[in-house]
Amino acid sequence: MGVLIKLLVLHLCCIYGINGGSYKVDNSVGYGRTFDGIGAISGGGATSKLLINYPTEQRSQILDYLFKPNFGASLQIFKVEIGGDIQSTDGTEASHMHNSWDENYNRGYEWWMMKEAKMRNPDIKLYGLPWGFPGFLKDAYDRPWGNIQSTADYVVKWVNGARVYHNLTMDYIGIWNESPYNITYIKTLRKSLDNAGFGKTMIIASDQNGWDIAGDATKDAELNNAIFGFGSHYPGTNSTPEAASLNKPLWASEDWSCVDPLVGPGCLARTLNQNYVNGYMTSTIIWNIISSYYYGLPWYNSGIMTASEPWSGHYIVPQNIWVTAHTTQFTSIGWKYLKHGYGVGKLNGGGSYVVLISPDEQDLTIIIETLSHDSSICTRPPLAPYNVVAGQTATFELAGILKQRFTSLNTWYSRIGYYKFPSVSFKNRGPLTIQDGSLSVQLGKDEVWTLSTVKSGFKGSFPSVPGSKRFPLPYIEDFEGYKVGEEPFNLAQQVGSFEVDQINNVKFMKQVVLETPVHWFYCLIGTYNTSLNVIGDYTWQDIRADVAVKLDGENTTDSVYLSVRTTACGCQADIESGLFLFFFPKEQRYLLSSDLLRKNILVSGKVPTVTHDWDVIKLQAKGDHVWGAVNNDMLFNISIPVSISHGWVAVGTYPFGTAYFDDLHINPV
Repeated sequence: MGVLIKLLVLHLCCIYGINGGSYKVDNSVGYGRTFDGIGAISGGGATSKLLINYPTEQRSQILDYLFKPNFGASLQIFKVEIGGDIQSTDGTEASHMHNSWDENYNRGYEWWMMKEAKMRNPDIKLYGLPWGFPGFLKDAYDRPWGNIQSTADYVVKWVNGARVYHNLTMDYIGIWNESPYNITYIKTLRKSLDNAGFGKTMIIASDQNGWDIAGDATKDAELNNAIFGFGSHYPGTNSTPEAASLNKPLWASEDWSCVDPLVGPGCLARTLNQNYVNGYMTSTIIWNIISSYYYGLPWYNSGIMTASEPWSGHYIVPQNIWVTAHTTQFTSIGWKYLKHGYGVGKLNGGGSYVVLISPDEQDLTIIIETLSHDSSICTRPPLAPYNVVAGQTATFELAGILKQRFTSLNTWYSRIGYYKFPSVSFKNRGPLTIQDGSLSVQLGKDEVWTLSTVKSGFKGSFPSVPGSKRFPLPYIEDFEGYKVGEEPFNLAQQVGSFEVDQINNVKFMKQVVLETPVHWFYCLIGTYNTSLNVIGDYTWQDIRADVAVKLDGENTTDSVYLSVRTTACGCQADIESGLFLFFFPKEQRYLLSSDLLRKNILVSGKVPTVTHDWDVIKLQAKGDHVWGAVNNDMLFNISIPVSISHGWVAVGTYPFGTAYFDDLHINPV
């Protein structure tokens, strides 16, 4: 019998571990920092591009998973890109001012998405940040400080446009994504917001990788007063003593960005807790909110959801949604963290816990994670090795008024699947009784637990999701179904900005950027003065495309092109390949290049017939041959380099300048 007891004890130790710990939960010593919410980013860039074109039913479902309280991710902050006509990762988002004389507050899809978020959750906070700026604001160093007041006015106009045209109040505004900040600009922006009646729109600075802004704020009282909170990107759950000492909110104002579904949920769970445990960060904002852009574009599948097939209605609800819900469904902005050592800390066997309490002290939430190193590696920064035991008992000892007030907590559980075990997502395990202020939880490895007095937690779902389908062919786009100024749904602009225009009751797509914009600091593709707009399926091989083109009016480009089998996209479009047929109407010539920047010319020559009205470019790739024509004149029929095997269809211009595109036809061959 003694041997059996020893074996049983050994078995239980293997299951639950010999590690354990007792952790105080006590607010009598005061509180830690105020919780500012969990959010996600649309932009940086064009990450929600395809969502607006989804069938109404599926689009509404997707938005519910993201924004509806007590249903899915239940996001508390929604951060969007202030479009600047620049490539900012997966595409270009249109500026509200392409030029100094131009204003339009209906461009793009961020206005629509913010309104959908507010419709579902009126309490959600809104945050705008530029990744780049239109060219009229740039200085001699390609930065937006040519006239600092003009740049501040540009951003204030966007904030005002949100209010006047969309009844949206912007709660937070940023400086310039991951790019050098300008102290004079931050002060000027604060004054400009105040003067325009936006004193409640707070500045988060500086949306860079690091906390250098805090060092400047310690030496400059005016700068410090202009800033509401410090925001850093991918901080690796750490801030700095200097940043923390200023007693301002510290935010991970962009974080996560995982493309690997095996470790992404684990990275997110660990980060959401440990950003506060290690770095005192009271908000984590996830990049990105939804992977709603073509497969083949950079960072595909790095959203907390994926919805990249508007033609089929198919979407994916990954575990990221439910990991986020462990925090957002059981807290609200304004709740208080308990102090470190009294409700916030590390578990003895690995992992972490945080305790938050509502402002009226009537609700309490404990969030626990035991994510192991290998199941929670983030894309960036590197994660130092650490250990989490296979099992541990965590005992939470409530003290003072908390001991008297709370007798049970509702429990929600997730297990990150990783390699060895199937995942469990946001399972309601019922109430857990608190006995004399004490409750114990048996924790395994790679788990997330929420223990809360909040009873409204809910795992939302819909009956079915349509199956996945390929991009439909044949495809025809005549742009007649769009409003003037609207961005065509399926064309994913990569460089430049394209919108629908109309002359004599004929609608067409127009490239509108006239000069190189102020690029996002890490993305130089816009400086090459060549626009790019892709459509379709990254895997297309044998394909024919036709498009009508026209140069007319002022500020026209010199050439337009049609491309097939192109993989050119994102910030590295210049090093990707494709078959690009450039047509120079004024010079009546053409060239076929295997790259966007025309460095590798395969064939060139004269175009026999140019109408100087609507000319039609035709390009077909089949097997190892490609032919091209303008109007009815065959220009070439040549062998294709072996390396050019697949890709999207694309159109664009060289250099920047206006050009018209119409009657795009794409057919398999």
